[in-house]
Amino acid sequence: SHIMSEYVRMTDTERDQIDQDAQVFMRTCAEAIHQLRTEAHKGVQSAQVKEHRTAVLDFIEDYLKRVCKLYSEQRAIRVKRVIDKKRL
Repeated sequence: SHIMSEYVRMTDTERDQIDQDAQVFMRTCAEAIHQLRTEAHKGVQSAQVKEHRTAVLDFIEDYLKRVCKLYSEQRAIRVKRVIDKKRL
């Protein structure tokens, strides 16, 4: 009860800023992965090194996709709540 009284709710403006920052960050990460993928295949390397780098980048890219999906689901919940509030 005491802790909740000190809790300050985020404003819609703060949430919008977080959404915007998150989208920029996810886009930046995707571009960085793409650049790493391009650079990872440059130069003379063994097949094992190429395969390892590809696997690591695939893993990172998959992780980013899962984070983006989770973010989208959370954002959809927020949008639904806003729409529900407006209906009431």
